[in-house]
Amino acid sequence: MKVCPYLESCFEILGRRWNGLIIHYLSNCSDYTAHFSDMKRDLNAITPRSLSLKLTELAAYDLVEKKVSKGTPITITYHLSEKGQQLASALQPIQAWAQQHIEIDLANHK
Repeated sequence: MKVCPYLESCFEILGRRWNGLIIHYLSNCSDYTAHFSDMKRDLNAITPRSLSLKLTELAAYDLVEKKVSKGTPITITYHLSEKGQQLASALQPIQAWAQQHIEIDLANHK
């Protein structure tokens, strides 16, 4: 039996550290949009350099869009693309499964 190449490619993206969590994070933000500083604060275990690299990687997959304002001061936001929003929706059943079948001590969870 062969492995589905589409599923394999999807897990190649999601299997990389932080990618799935960044997609999940943006899917829970208002308008699927967040500032870099908000993500850095809320995903506190990721370094700023890693976050920047991961956002660039997700943008290369057309899952995230970077928006730079023209005003002063310049603000940079990241928006989950339509493709990214569809992927985030596909992850919801996996989250529901995890909540049912994986035990986590929420009091000691980061």
